[in-house]
Amino acid sequence: MFETGPNWRRDAALGAVLIAIMIAIPLLGPSRYFIGQLTLFFIWATVVSQWNLVFGVAGIFSLAQMAIFAFGGFATGMMGLYLGISLWFTLVLAGVGSILFSIIIGLACLRLRGPYVALLTLAIAQVMYLLIITDTACFYMEGVTCRNFTGGTRGLAKFGDFGFREMLGRREYLKGDYYLSLFLLVLATVFSFAIIRSPLGFAFRALRDNPEYGVSRGLNRFKYQLLVFAMSAFFTGLAGGVFAGHFRVIGANVLSLPLLLFLISMMVVGGLGRAWGPILGAALVMLADEGMKDFVEIRNMGYGALIVAIVVLLPQGAAGGLEQVWEWGRRQLLWWRRDPRQSATGRAGTGRRE
Repeated sequence: MFETGPNWRRDAALGAVLIAIMIAIPLLGPSRYFIGQLTLFFIWATVVSQWNLVFGVAGIFSLAQMAIFAFGGFATGMMGLYLGISLWFTLVLAGVGSILFSIIIGLACLRLRGPYVALLTLAIAQVMYLLIITDTACFYMEGVTCRNFTGGTRGLAKFGDFGFREMLGRREYLKGDYYLSLFLLVLATVFSFAIIRSPLGFAFRALRDNPEYGVSRGLNRFKYQLLVFAMSAFFTGLAGGVFAGHFRVIGANVLSLPLLLFLISMMVVGGLGRAWGPILGAALVMLADEGMKDFVEIRNMGYGALIVAIVVLLPQGAAGGLEQVWEWGRRQLLWWRRDPRQSATGRAGTGRRE
């Protein structure tokens, strides 16, 4: 059974408006750069929305989300390159494979809590990074060029794309990637909303806030930890595959520490555990990144100032602050509707005192 009521109606209405706006944007003739940046925003927001289930809702300090993202991207590219399979098919296989990969990571973390989970999952991501960049063995020859199995430091390429260049032409193919990544974000967001508002989400939060009480009420911490790892992995793996197909290359840079911190800052700015937090945080951080791209010397300082300002002024994140403003406005409106004459009398009395 799912939570229903005004919040669902509000979120559905807001989501419909945002989707309509995003669908209309390419029809207005924006620049290719703008379309590309929005496509990247959809991909990062998808990853963060699923990471928020693990990190924010379930309270598991996992840093493995980018490892799962990289797994999905490399699996999509490798099957397309070595097996000659269409990226549409390899994308689905990569999503399923990401679930299995995530379960393995979850099993490794079953007996760990807090910072120990963070250290282990970060170590897994860094091991993947080192395995890729140190791959120097010749897997196959392309003319006189030796190619590595993972692509090595040059990255994995030449596995094709989703065919939008042939369908839409070289001038319009970016719109195909744009709508594909938007569709993925919509599915991932609906999925995360459904989990957060369902009894499963309540169970995750119970084990996060008071694990002893949750266990005493019959919640199996190990089962729910594996479950949230697996549930968040499918769309993360798909996002990795869409990323690979969009750029037509994927490399070890997706496992870099700066990118990891970039995505974590999206969760913090948006609000950990908040349904709208990942999307709002991704939008704010990417806007800040775009605004500071010409100020290389103070770019990192700007990120730090943004995060500090959000943490100090809005401890629950930007989404939490907006929800508080919404609830305050709703209470004021209900109070005014309940007794408008008293409100009018109060305003008149204020006028007499003046």
